[in-house]
Amino acid sequence: QLMESGGGSVQAGASLKLSCADSGRRIGNYAVAWFRQAPEKAREFVAAMSWAGGRTNYADSVKGRFIISRDSSKDTVYLQMNTLKPEDSAVYYCAANLEYFESPNGGRFWGRGTQVTVSS
Repeated sequence: QLMESGGGSVQAGASLKLSCADSGRRIGNYAVAWFRQAPEKAREFVAAMSWAGGRTNYADSVKGRFIISRDSSKDTVYLQMNTLKPEDSAVYYCAANLEYFESPNGGRFWGRGTQVTVSS
């Protein structure tokens, strides 16, 4: 079971760091992606990383502000979110699969999400 943590309510311009870990499997063996979903909007891609970490990609809306990374010693994947904007407000989900993916359809395992709210 994937589990996200680190969400919260912040002011615009602030930073948050989300974490994604799994209680039953080594997340280090999987490609991981972050998605977000705002109310009445479709789930959208945010960032992705291959299992070895050699490949990463970001949505244009977060490029230069968000960083996806993994700590093998903690078997955790992170999403560092800087210079947050009100439009970043959403429930953030991490997902995993053996192969690299950027589409929600590519995620085999999902967390339940963590809420990020950014006020102006």
